[in-house]
Amino acid sequence: MADSLPSLAFLGAGSMGGAILRGVVASGVPVEGGIVATNRSRVSAADLADLRDVTSVALEAHPDGNREAAASARIVLVGVKPAMVPDLLREIAPHLAADAIVVSLAAGVTLQTFADALGDAAHVVRSMPNTPATVGKAVTGLAAGAAATADDLALVRRLFETVGAVIEVPESQIDALSTISGSGPAYVFLLIEVWTKVGIGLGFSEADARLMAEQTFIGATALLDASGETPAEMRRRVTSPKGTTERAIAVLQDAHLERLFADASAAALARAKELAAGA
Repeated sequence: MADSLPSLAFLGAGSMGGAILRGVVASGVPVEGGIVATNRSRVSAADLADLRDVTSVALEAHPDGNREAAASARIVLVGVKPAMVPDLLREIAPHLAADAIVVSLAAGVTLQTFADALGDAAHVVRSMPNTPATVGKAVTGLAAGAAATADDLALVRRLFETVGAVIEVPESQIDALSTISGSGPAYVFLLIEVWTKVGIGLGFSEADARLMAEQTFIGATALLDASGETPAEMRRRVTSPKGTTERAIAVLQDAHLERLFADASAAALARAKELAAGA
């Protein structure tokens, strides 16, 4: 974990930007020069106003907020909606510090889009984090732009390591990564949701069914993490020969779960390409 981080600006601290921001604050890592976060509305800005060492700016009250925040920061994180990114980049381009590192949080927006607006010499890193950043359990993919240095990438890595694990990939793999770790929390929540309904169907109260389903996921992943073993090995340890779990696993395997998840990932990847094309 980083000893300290340089000044940060979150331009668009909504769902993902807000998750990273809250995770950085919760980590306790000092941010030299502080953190500025911008949102369009006073209501959204107010949600972040109580965070320690964060200056939360409402653009409807301070129209120059993005330019001022960008000028004040060593690392500028762009978290606005993808369609808004080009205009925002053109707005802040003249105000960036010479050594500024611009980090994209915008799904589907390419490094080339950043280079077109900021110039080929701009130091840009494309990121794909996920929402468990809020609790320090993120997985973040990083892809460096052509002008980003090894030191730039190392600094951005330190930032995201305050909120979880980091994987460095070529940009061509960022969209594929998003189908696993980016969308992945929703898959897990869906499985817990379905499993809870099964429990209710077996006669348990909603509260008890939810407790069993949620805590089983939490406990199993914690056990996997503590064991250092592969998921396949841990599954074998739980599955007694000719027992009840073996029978249930057979049903799940007969349902071709691997193909189902591959199809889901392919659908997400196709949509990522549509978003990148502006569809």
